[in-house]
Amino acid sequence: MNKKKNGQEPTMAPGMNDQEELKQDATNEEIDKGEYTNVTRLSFDEVDPS
Repeated sequence: MNKKKNGQEPTMAPGMNDQEELKQDATNEEIDKGEYTNVTRLSFDEVDPS
């Protein structure tokens, strides 16, 4: 993972309900100000190979 310019790696606040928070859409005001982050979710599909 690439480090940010200030030398710190990205972190998530402890105690944050990440599923709820990550699903929340940015408001139009936040988008206009550029205060949002694109989120990509990956899920592992555990299908038993036959």
